[in-house]
Amino acid sequence: MWVVGSTILAMIMGSIALMIRMRAARKPATTKKIILPPIFMSTGFLMFLYPPTRVEWSEALEAFTVGAIFSLLLIRTSSFEQKSDAIYLKRSKAFAFILIGLLLFRIVLKIFLGQQISIEETSGLFFILAFGMIAPWRIAMYFKFKRLQMIPES
Repeated sequence: MWVVGSTILAMIMGSIALMIRMRAARKPATTKKIILPPIFMSTGFLMFLYPPTRVEWSEALEAFTVGAIFSLLLIRTSSFEQKSDAIYLKRSKAFAFILIGLLLFRIVLKIFLGQQISIEETSGLFFILAFGMIAPWRIAMYFKFKRLQMIPES
């Protein structure tokens, strides 16, 4: 029951993230909009104050590494363009498919792992995986944004 409920919730959250990302491309990017999401997300590490969610350091490192590998796809499909006096996130046709593919992969992995470890530990691992995916992606976006900001308009 927990696996089905959490899978449906993950699909809803993934859909919301996709819609937010697509709408974000319509407004100019700012440093704040790029760096704040992982900072806000980092408060989720407070879940590890609850002992059942704690995982081994090696498992946490593996989850973060898998997330960082996934982030490479997001980094490749995220770029900026300068329009008049503002910088916008350039829409990528592949981004939506990559995000959906990553979501489906995470769901399959979650169903498999959910049979091996507790729901609390699974939640902790997938939070670390998601953070491992978002943090490197946003850092790369920040550097791409700053590089474009330094280029004088022609």
